[in-house]
Amino acid sequence: MDQKIREQLETAGINVDEALERFMNNDGLMLKFLLRFPQDENFALLKQGLEQRDAAAAYTAAHTLKGVVGNLAMGELFRMVSQVVEDLRGEDLAAAQGRMELLEAQYLRTVEALNQLA
Repeated sequence: MDQKIREQLETAGINVDEALERFMNNDGLMLKFLLRFPQDENFALLKQGLEQRDAAAAYTAAHTLKGVVGNLAMGELFRMVSQVVEDLRGEDLAAAQGRMELLEAQYLRTVEALNQLA
């Protein structure tokens, strides 16, 4: 893998070595899946669920997003989404909403860095 691409992925919050391991060291396949991430709708569904005060819908989107970012080795994003999942599991919408500003900032940094690679 090109060092510039590796650095860009690390800037996006991706643990490149962990991601490569998950994709059996196939960097082409890994990049293919990483570059699809910006089209994933779960972050938007999470925001929509919270805006509509629909804890069940927000939980489903957050839990799915957690799985996606975990599989893509997006460590910081995974940590942040996991906290929102736990809030929603306890039906604490206020706590989940309180975490969204920082979560969204990290999400946007990740998406921007990935879009620069596309």
